Amino acid sequence: MNDLALRRTSLHDRHVAAGARMVPFTGFEMPVQYTGIVDEHQAVRTAAGLFDVSHMGELEMRGAYAAQVVDYLITNDASRLVDGQALYTACCNEAGAILDDLIVYRAAQDRWLIVCNASNHAKIKAIFEAAAKDHCEFEDLTDATALLALQGPKAFDVLALAGGDGPNLSTLKAFHFREAIVAGVRCTVARTGYTGEDGVEIFCAWNDAPALWDKLLEVGQPLGLKPAGLGARDTLRLESRLSLYGNDIDETTNPIEAGLSWVVKFDKAMFVGKAALEAVKSQPLTRRLVGFEVTGRGIARHGYVLRDTSGHEVGLCTSGSPGPTVGKNIGLGYLPAAMSAVGTKFFVDCRGKNVDAVVTKTPFYKRS
Repeated sequence: MNDLALRRTSLHDRHVAAGARMVPFTGFEMPVQYTGIVDEHQAVRTAAGLFDVSHMGELEMRGAYAAQVVDYLITNDASRLVDGQALYTACCNEAGAILDDLIVYRAAQDRWLIVCNASNHAKIKAIFEAAAKDHCEFEDLTDATALLALQGPKAFDVLALAGGDGPNLSTLKAFHFREAIVAGVRCTVARTGYTGEDGVEIFCAWNDAPALWDKLLEVGQPLGLKPAGLGARDTLRLESRLSLYGNDIDETTNPIEAGLSWVVKFDKAMFVGKAALEAVKSQPLTRRLVGFEVTGRGIARHGYVLRDTSGHEVGLCTSGSPGPTVGKNIGLGYLPAAMSAVGTKFFVDCRGKNVDAVVTKTPFYKRS
């Protein structure tokens, strides 16, 4: 896709003015970094970072049967949610393969918001829209919705300084959300995130995002808040062992082998892929997604081959980078189940050189 075809979020001018390096990403021109990936990563771990994630997809399901339709399409149990609560889940096909990982928000019994990955927007939109036919209303809110992520130990201090309902938002429970006015902007604030830190994701009207962005940075910069790009977002989520669709999970993987069995509720009456996943669960796994540390001199990257200690190809690295907080070169990858135990040694093929690595406990980082 050439640059002329790339979409831009309503914050594009802000990113350029801040000196961001812009890159193509899932059809958008997005900031990969401002002051540097490590600097932004550490800002989120020690103070706060502000991300533009307006490229994500937002789909709404409304009507008396919306809850049943949503619950049928996901592996987790939406029926246990109350108004103002959200959950993380997978959306699978009949073969049990992961079509996307989602966050589902229950605004009311008859109104649900589904947030999907930008790369899967068209696919997930088609699935939910088709399922809604003759059962409930469907609306794609993506083009009208901006999404900001304010993450880090000082995120709620920043919100408090922004005015409006900001001072009261620290009472939100994890994976809960509510309507609020922040910095004069009407929005929905959810205590969710993708960094391993506390914080919120803020939905607002597309054209209201610049004013909200400006105010959060203005009041937050004295506290250490920095704008953060996709590069830091990736290292933060990797240290916290949060899967990235297209790397660690995709349509060739299932939730069980990917370490996401906790989002598959087999006691539900029915959901897409249930029979296939029950079959997977009933048999020993052939492979598992593991976390590992590169103990030799090298950095694991997505797509690098993993080898056993005899040099035979046995798996693939799905994500890898230096971990700025943990101070180690870390990665995720699929290994045979027999090699998935913590402490198992193997090699990462780093550009033709076998580099020592070891399976380690995850998450690599967990906030205190």
